[in-house]
Amino acid sequence: MTTSRPRVAIAGMSIESSTFSPHRSGWEAFTLRRGAELVAHYPFLADGAPLRDAADWTGVLHARSLPGGAVPADVYEAVRDEIVATLRQHQAEHGPYDGLLLDVHGAMTVVGRDNAEADLAAAVRDAVGPGTLISTTMDLHGNVPRELAVLSDLITCYRMAPHEDAWETRERAAANLLERLRGAGAPRKAWLQVPVLLPGEKTSTRIDPAASIYADVARVADLPGVVDAALWVGYAWADEPSCRAAVVVTGDDEELIVREAERLGRRYWDARDDFVFVAPAAPYDECVATALASAAQPYFLSDSGDNPTAGGAGDVTWTLARLLREPAFAEGGGSTAIYASLPDADAARAVAKAFAERGPGAPIDVEAGARVDDGPHGPVRLRGVVEHASEGDPDAGITTVVRVGGLRVILTERRKPYHREADFTALGLDPRGTDVVVVKIGYLEPELYAMAADWMLMLTPGGVDQDLLRLGHHRLAAPVHPFHAFDAEPELRAELL
Repeated sequence: MTTSRPRVAIAGMSIESSTFSPHRSGWEAFTLRRGAELVAHYPFLADGAPLRDAADWTGVLHARSLPGGAVPADVYEAVRDEIVATLRQHQAEHGPYDGLLLDVHGAMTVVGRDNAEADLAAAVRDAVGPGTLISTTMDLHGNVPRELAVLSDLITCYRMAPHEDAWETRERAAANLLERLRGAGAPRKAWLQVPVLLPGEKTSTRIDPAASIYADVARVADLPGVVDAALWVGYAWADEPSCRAAVVVTGDDEELIVREAERLGRRYWDARDDFVFVAPAAPYDECVATALASAAQPYFLSDSGDNPTAGGAGDVTWTLARLLREPAFAEGGGSTAIYASLPDADAARAVAKAFAERGPGAPIDVEAGARVDDGPHGPVRLRGVVEHASEGDPDAGITTVVRVGGLRVILTERRKPYHREADFTALGLDPRGTDVVVVKIGYLEPELYAMAADWMLMLTPGGVDQDLLRLGHHRLAAPVHPFHAFDAEPELRAELL
């Protein structure tokens, strides 16, 4: 399409939004990057990287947030409208863009709107016109309605959960875009949705059947005549008609991409009852009893129902309330535990004030949590001593540690996921020397997985409850497994776009 160095814009908005959480992801939740700062955010566009000099890259605007609740309409519309206005301005000054890298998640819910990413893609397409190739890069826990697939000339997603290939996927999306700009132009796409909706903790690529299925996705992507292949699990904690698995195979061999898309879709459907939790999973009582009876240290427990990296509000206290009543973690109980974490701005400030005035060991008696999501349980009372307080964490703000008997509770000003050993050791905590570490997470991220001597997935309530049927979906485009019964096998026919 172009013989000179192409001009490529980067834009997008990325968040995973649970519609079952009362949390709202406003401006405070988003990090905004524009211009050179946005371009520099991508490691594969660093100075000297092969893709850096393959195009003239322009950072338009990207808004990124930790997963949370739905996005208020005015926040989304302001981001969308700035992207559109900036694209129009740049093109008026410098001419049309050859390509655009659209970086989205795929599970953004905007209050009062379905298919937010498709709306964003439509606005971007209107701004740049039909001559600009759009390459969309996504999380595999996103949804792909037909509109989004149509509006994207190229589209792909991660192939690993946990997402160790997140940057690799974005680089693949950029490389595919540049390759097609060298002359071949927009490929065809074979798209189909698979009526299955499962949580990420049952579809982790650490184990089969997902491990084998995603290996097959990579094999298809390498076939002659195929540009890329992608399989989306979908996002289980939003109640929108498009929430379900999807397959897109992109390429020039139309017969091949249709056949392979349908084969991948059928393979995923046929495995629907074979997906299991990535670790032993049980209710709270069984998990805690198993951890306390085990000689493995540290024993990790995932407080999965309020996982902030899946969209939970982060301040559900249901699990913590029970830990505070556990005799094993009481003063003199003989066992130690860490709880990561509980956000409550007022409580964190009170704890930090006590630490500043009296230092380590300062007594504290404060109520915390359930300020946003109080459905499963109200605030808890933390009566203990302060072991740590600091300010300036880019995610958490004020960060404190309150010890109640043998239990150390990380209490923060804002939500923060605890995924790395340094997140704990920076607070003076020793997770490796602790009996039980309870983390608000689903499947363990790589550092925690490597650190854990053993672990279980604790099935707890919250906005990202693993018991999907308990949540009350009612807007899915029926039938979808496991929510509905099927009168017949789905056809699983790919549409050539």
